[in-house]
Amino acid sequence: MTNTAPGQPTQITDDEIFRAHEGGKLSVELSAPIDTQRALSIAYTPGVAQVSRAIAKDAALVEEYTWTKRLVAVVSDGTAVLGLGDIGPRASLPVMEGKSALFRTFAGLNSIPIVLDTTDPDEIVETLIRLRPSFGAVNLEDISAPRCFEIERRVIEALDCPVMHDDQHGTAIVVLAALKGALTHLDKDITTLKVVISGAGAAGVACANILRAAGVPDIVVLDSKGVVGAHRTDLNEFKTDLAAWSNPRALTGGAAEALNGADMFLGVSAGLIDEAFIATMNDDAIVFALSNPDPEIHPDVAAKHAAVVATGRSDFPNQINNVLAFPGVFAGALDADARRITEGMKLAAADAIFGVVGDDLAADHIVPSPLDPRVAPAVAKAVADAARAEGVTK
Repeated sequence: MTNTAPGQPTQITDDEIFRAHEGGKLSVELSAPIDTQRALSIAYTPGVAQVSRAIAKDAALVEEYTWTKRLVAVVSDGTAVLGLGDIGPRASLPVMEGKSALFRTFAGLNSIPIVLDTTDPDEIVETLIRLRPSFGAVNLEDISAPRCFEIERRVIEALDCPVMHDDQHGTAIVVLAALKGALTHLDKDITTLKVVISGAGAAGVACANILRAAGVPDIVVLDSKGVVGAHRTDLNEFKTDLAAWSNPRALTGGAAEALNGADMFLGVSAGLIDEAFIATMNDDAIVFALSNPDPEIHPDVAAKHAAVVATGRSDFPNQINNVLAFPGVFAGALDADARRITEGMKLAAADAIFGVVGDDLAADHIVPSPLDPRVAPAVAKAVADAARAEGVTK
């Protein structure tokens, strides 16, 4: 595989990858050394008993005297891992470790990967309820649709802490940030757009919702059987909800009908899109083909017909990467003692990501680099401010 992100090697070998993962990517570090008898007595018995007694009298002290206040649980059942699909909890663990490493690197947050050997929503929700005293926030990860919608909703309802399924909302936040960049570069108005989304799973539904909240008036979603709309009788409850407000022109058919005259194509599925369909889009079209490793349409091909092209890959311009969003979103929510992550906090995160681009905005630079150190602090501040303004803090 190749990688041309700044500061990264241009060629990565399999041996290099496996060596980097030997023994896992995480370790626990002490906040103070235990190198004397006095230090041992303070960190553990008998000193620790005083702290435990204090927390027993006042449970709120747990946030002051343990790491829970800034600890994120990264939770998965391994059913929808990257582009690998249902590979199970053990095989998903390297990905969850990686997610925890990114939390630490970009937001300074402690994080623990938790993979569950169950796919039953009741068991997953119940497990997280029982584990609640151990963490301050929950990042749900790589849980298949449509189960992910129910699980996220129920965990949010059950817990008094920030919860977010990143495959849904991290993707949606960065997509909106990138769209803001593209529209600013092209001098287009979001309230005039016709958007086509390929994929009605976790990311597709969340992207549709955030784009609607941001003011896009005309959103058409495609699944494997074509346009999602009121004419369909084979929709699950989540697609039925989507059909109730999307597809305002009552289109039928598939990608050919949906993309004709559209302003933006957003791909969050594994399905390929024919170049001929992209060619029928409006002038100054926007194409975000985000599937990895193979985009729905090759970016070089899309660029023949679109003014702005983005992918999820690091070897092409405009990488739409969730790491631009989730570290700062959780840091901001925890900084503000938020009870939950709201739609307004997500919109604020998208604005903050776009704001980092500044004067460097260009057709091939509509979002900042995932390695830009300004991003997470900007997102965290915007999210914390939004949480306080919305009154969702403790």
